[in-house]
Amino acid sequence: MNIWFDISNSPHINMFQALITALEQEGHKIIITSRPLANTLALLDQKGMPHHVVGKHYGKNILGKVLGYPIRVIQLWYYLRDKKIDLAVSQSSFHSPLAAQLLSVPSIYTNDNEHALGNIPSFFFATKILLPERFNLSGLSKAANIRRKISYYPGVKEGIYLWRMSKSNKLREISIKPSFLKLYIRPEPSTAQYYNGKQNFLDELINELSTAFNIFILPRSQEQAHHYLSNAFKNISVAEKPITFETIANDCDLFIGAGGSMTRELAMIGIPTISVYQGELLEVDKVLIENNLMLHANAISSKDVISLSQQLPLTNQENTLMAKGKLAYDLLYNTIIKTNKKVTA
Repeated sequence: MNIWFDISNSPHINMFQALITALEQEGHKIIITSRPLANTLALLDQKGMPHHVVGKHYGKNILGKVLGYPIRVIQLWYYLRDKKIDLAVSQSSFHSPLAAQLLSVPSIYTNDNEHALGNIPSFFFATKILLPERFNLSGLSKAANIRRKISYYPGVKEGIYLWRMSKSNKLREISIKPSFLKLYIRPEPSTAQYYNGKQNFLDELINELSTAFNIFILPRSQEQAHHYLSNAFKNISVAEKPITFETIANDCDLFIGAGGSMTRELAMIGIPTISVYQGELLEVDKVLIENNLMLHANAISSKDVISLSQQLPLTNQENTLMAKGKLAYDLLYNTIIKTNKKVTA
């Protein structure tokens, strides 16, 4: 098959990389489209994944997103119209299902964010929908013609690609605590439609913690990078270029994330993780918290962070979500293999 993946945000790269490799080894041709958002393009290049840039990100403004939506859909259709695509696969790409519909090919759509407004058109146009088992459907999504498309996978999305790392062979074990622990911080997703929290709300905390930790900021955009490189901050490091997940995981002692996949990824592999996400928690975040893999606090003081760091590791509980991740991977893989061009959206 000729399988098209629309990788429209940086977390999708980790999710699909091993899957794409497996499909290529079986003789399937993979076509990847991308767009400039966060570190997506640089990470694809860094991992040696050939891709074609289509369109752009239209920012946080709802009107901009609405107006930009049909533009990128048409751009995708125009680029792919002669590529003989058999199947479209995407994670939270709202453009992919409609573009696939225009190409007259089936599409598989996945998402783990029940608050994303783009799910509405995506659920309508997708052929098959894969959601985590704790996903809350909205009123419109409960329509019979949508529900029959849905399959639920066990665990959380991050398990789909992290299941190979069991509790016993996680990337890094903290045995001897250095005098200055390495604290990685991922700021808020300021351009995301679903995020309505405060901007730059971690600034004071970062400055307070800079005397107690080696702090590494992982900005989501050039604007965030410039903010943290300003003279308002001292004794911190800012990643001006993308850093691989493996590098972060092997170096990080403690992680603070203001939401998103990276926060869940570090929690899944056993890195002590504190979520300070300001919006309504996703169900997948609640799953990690209930499994004692992640702590959550809307506001946390430097004193609290230092106190928690002295208790590392925060939990020794067995991570059963990893085993569920293998089942989720198998479901996604088998759904791709069993879906062919004869299926209509």
